[in-house]
Amino acid sequence: MSFRLRVLLMTMLIAVTATVATGWLTLRQASREFTATVTADQDELASITTGLAEYGSFGTWDGVGTRVSDLSARTEERIRVVTETGGVLADSDLLAGQEARPTTGLPTLVDPRPSLRLPANANAEGLAKTMLVATARYRSALRDAACLTAAGAAVRAEQPLYGVPLSVAADPDHPAAEKCHSAMEPQGKATGAQLLTLVRPCAAMAESAKSDCLQRVFIEQTAAFAPQPVQVYVGAQDEEPPTLPGDSVSVTAAIVAAAAVLCALLLSRRVLRPIAALTRASRGLSEGRLDERVPVRGNDELAELGRTFNAMAESLQRSEERQRRMVADVAHELRTPLVNLRGYLEAMKDGVLPASPELIASLHEEALLQQRVVDDLQDLAMAEAGAMTLHRTEVDLRELAETCRFSHAAHAESSGVALLVDAAGPVLVLGDPDRLRQALGNLIRNALVATPPGGSVTLTVREEPPGGRVSVSDTGTGIAAEDLPHIFDRFWRADPARGRAGGGSGLGLAITRQIVTNHGGTISAASRPGSGTTMTVTLPAIGPLDGGPPNTEPSGR
Repeated sequence: MSFRLRVLLMTMLIAVTATVATGWLTLRQASREFTATVTADQDELASITTGLAEYGSFGTWDGVGTRVSDLSARTEERIRVVTETGGVLADSDLLAGQEARPTTGLPTLVDPRPSLRLPANANAEGLAKTMLVATARYRSALRDAACLTAAGAAVRAEQPLYGVPLSVAADPDHPAAEKCHSAMEPQGKATGAQLLTLVRPCAAMAESAKSDCLQRVFIEQTAAFAPQPVQVYVGAQDEEPPTLPGDSVSVTAAIVAAAAVLCALLLSRRVLRPIAALTRASRGLSEGRLDERVPVRGNDELAELGRTFNAMAESLQRSEERQRRMVADVAHELRTPLVNLRGYLEAMKDGVLPASPELIASLHEEALLQQRVVDDLQDLAMAEAGAMTLHRTEVDLRELAETCRFSHAAHAESSGVALLVDAAGPVLVLGDPDRLRQALGNLIRNALVATPPGGSVTLTVREEPPGGRVSVSDTGTGIAAEDLPHIFDRFWRADPARGRAGGGSGLGLAITRQIVTNHGGTISAASRPGSGTTMTVTLPAIGPLDGGPPNTEPSGR
């Protein structure tokens, strides 16, 4: 059984245990939590509707946003107030500077108009007179409330008679308290005779029906000046539903933790042993022991992790060895010429050798060669670190080949080698023309050195979907098959003597490969001893997003 399957089975055990425990706790707590939640929601809704009805009882919904913000902050609920036709009066989301969320559930009707309370035993005539007084009182109360609000005074509602509020200043000493006290106007929508006609059918009804009938008459009489009912939405669709209390969650967490501990105990014997081995080996690597490896047994995921770790350690060890060899190669490359320079300079200083122009020129040429080695090392380090700056633009490989042929024509002619270009047409790629010219020049110089007089070096340019290809082919001595994998290594030479004679640094091909890699291209070599060598570079074409101006950026790998 694989490690993954075992972990899966144990995870399923934990999941089932947690599900059963959660279900049991949910069933146990469901009734109590549901009741508590519904009660709390009803209390909050009652608080919201009461606060809005109190605000609207003063005759207007103007400025209701302030009351909505206060209620929303107090109840921590989203509140949306709309008219019966759907017009938005206030939304706590919008007032808080947020996007209005979709509402949830049905709206609650908030009617700020007072519930009329008339004498129970009054006859039709008495009810009509009382209705007329209540209508006039209500109209005056709304006018007083509007006056006090405009004057900046806080309004307090009193209900001294028939359930109709009377608007007075909360501060009796406010200058507007007396100014905004208006007299009642006995004239309503209907006259006393008309009201008698309207209330007479109500007087003949049973007590419960009589109250509803009289309320409808009162609403009809005050419709012209009374505030209209509004609909209130509480909550939003994205709000999280109520959760179980902390004690239930704690019990569930304890059960799941116990199951996890049990699972850990069962798995620890199998898991910790290879992990401990990996830990020891990793510590050894961090301390510089690059030969550390872990034993691998089986084919499960831990075994695969062990094999991957061993491969990483092997790669690190090879990289360290390459770095050491490179340092040794650099020291070797610089030591001999520097010793020679020192010897000649000391000889001239001591008068053993005359400081002839020819000797000075030779020493200067040797110094330039060592400077070239150092410059090539710097270029290679920058390219490998991704810090080489590339000025990417549209490059025609045919034009690039012709430019390089012209630049090396004198060298080819002096070596007795024909330097040719074979290009059928333009081949456009994306790259840095200077860096590509440097890379192609390295290949041409190597080919010219390797080709005897009478031979030829051919630059072949072809389209290679989705890009382009340029090959440098020579008719030289070729490279042995066992040497081909090493030709891009630093300071590698199949014939060291030939490299020194040609003035090469041993870094040209390594730099060329890194330049091509940083362009997203590839480079390969094919050769047979005695038949010459072909170096092939492929580069990506200009993509659909490369039509903008040339960019300058550090190259990456």
